[in-house]
Amino acid sequence: MTDLFSLTRLEPGYSARISGLNACGEMRRRLQDIGFIPGTAVTCLQRSPLGDPTAYRIRGTVIALRREDAKNILLAKEASHEK
Repeated sequence: MTDLFSLTRLEPGYSARISGLNACGEMRRRLQDIGFIPGTAVTCLQRSPLGDPTAYRIRGTVIALRREDAKNILLAKEASHEK
C-alpha cells in the first residue's frame, strides 16, 4: 500500500519518490524541465527561516521551490516506512 502526499509535507533530511504532478500547462512543463518526473527521488534539504522557499535535491541538483509550486508535486511513501 502506498500513501500519497504533497512535496510541501516532506521534512528536511527525508527523501521520497515522485508519484505525479497536479499541475497543468506551463507550470507542469516547468516542473518537468527541472526534473520533477514520476519515479525520480527527491530529498528535502532545508527550509528558509520563514518556511518559503525550500531547497530540494533532485537528480544531483539543488532546487529552491516555493510552497505554491511544491504543493503540485505528489510523492509516494511506502506504508512500511511510516514513522
